[in-house]
Amino acid sequence: MKKYVVVGTGGRSSMFIRALCGDFKEHGQLVAFCDPNQARMDYYNNLIKEEYDHAPVPTYAHYDFDRMIAEQKPDAVIVTSVDRTHHSYICRAMELGCDAITEKPMTTDAEKCQQIIDCIGKTGRDLKVCFNYRYAPRNTKVKEVLKAGTIGEIISIHFEWLLDTSHGADYFRRWHRDKRNNGGLLVHKSTHHFDLINWWINSVPETVFAMGDLRFYGKDNAEARGVREFYQRCRGSEIAAKDPFALKINPDNKALMGLYFNAEHLDGYYRDRSVFSDGISIEDTMSVMIRYRNKVNMTYSLNAFCPWEGYRVVFNGNAGRLEYNVVETPFLDREQPDNLVIPGMREIEDKTNLIPEIIVQQLWGKPKVVEYEQGDTSGHGGGDARLLGDIFVGDREDTLGHAAGYLDGAYSCLSGIAANESMKTGMPVKVADLVKF
Repeated sequence: MKKYVVVGTGGRSSMFIRALCGDFKEHGQLVAFCDPNQARMDYYNNLIKEEYDHAPVPTYAHYDFDRMIAEQKPDAVIVTSVDRTHHSYICRAMELGCDAITEKPMTTDAEKCQQIIDCIGKTGRDLKVCFNYRYAPRNTKVKEVLKAGTIGEIISIHFEWLLDTSHGADYFRRWHRDKRNNGGLLVHKSTHHFDLINWWINSVPETVFAMGDLRFYGKDNAEARGVREFYQRCRGSEIAAKDPFALKINPDNKALMGLYFNAEHLDGYYRDRSVFSDGISIEDTMSVMIRYRNKVNMTYSLNAFCPWEGYRVVFNGNAGRLEYNVVETPFLDREQPDNLVIPGMREIEDKTNLIPEIIVQQLWGKPKVVEYEQGDTSGHGGGDARLLGDIFVGDREDTLGHAAGYLDGAYSCLSGIAANESMKTGMPVKVADLVKF
């Protein structure tokens, strides 16, 4: 049985920790945690003891990473730390003889991406990148339809992603608000979307042009809209109590209390910053054009302050058109922004008002709805469980290429990295000029 350590014990690590202590405990052994904050590691040790009757595992500070590897001798390191640190843990794990599994994005800039590429070439170790969206049944069906040639050769794509005023706003409350930490949303969030396109059309980005700005969140934008009352963080603020954008934590929420509020005295990290305060350096409004190696052109937009959440993708081919619509959260209640009920992916407001997600219309033909088995839609549309199976078991025939390696991780984040460079210079960016494979 393979042994695993988890580096970075924030919220995203929960999926891997629970998997190794629960459904996949026969396929892998969790042997240690590594994090700068002892309280977060203590939270997970209490969780696995209480919920899984799993013995607490040894904990290591981030500066004791090498000692952890020497003492625990893991087969693989699971990296779920802050994005800007991914490359250091990935490379050091490989140098010490371990494989690595990393959350998206693989990394945040071209220099770090090159370090990972060079380290893999030097060590020959394996890197898996966790693109769970590939595994969602609806996204898999789109791949199958396109691969079958139903709309012929793909010529152009339009991709629109909407983040709402709960999920979208959350990036502006926490460490993601500092672009140095994650490369901005075009790297941290859009890596999912760019990877889907690369996978769907079986190609990689060649030229990228982008524009973006902070137009909704931040103090300047709020002042321009007439806001006169401001606060730095929600906890203890009377002003925040009136703000529907504020993160109001219920003391009964064990995860947020244990991982953040009860841990902040150790590192000064505040999870509940105001989305209308100063210090935000990421964009909330972004438009990108990408030309791919196979000559497909894509227009892409990401907005982080929409009234509903989901995405729309349109593929135009020389034999027809595929339209793909996903509603993940139809609306938010202003009075209860944290009391969300996310409906089934095909629902708008009630179970009688269904919209088709995948529509194919061939040239000279009527539009047709593409049906598929939806199955379990929990965890990124059902993608998380299937991803974990590939990571920890990996015994199925992967005919559609769901499993992602370092090349997939690189080309995905390089789309966003190139977009960032284009926003700075105002010029198109060639991906081949950023790194050498």
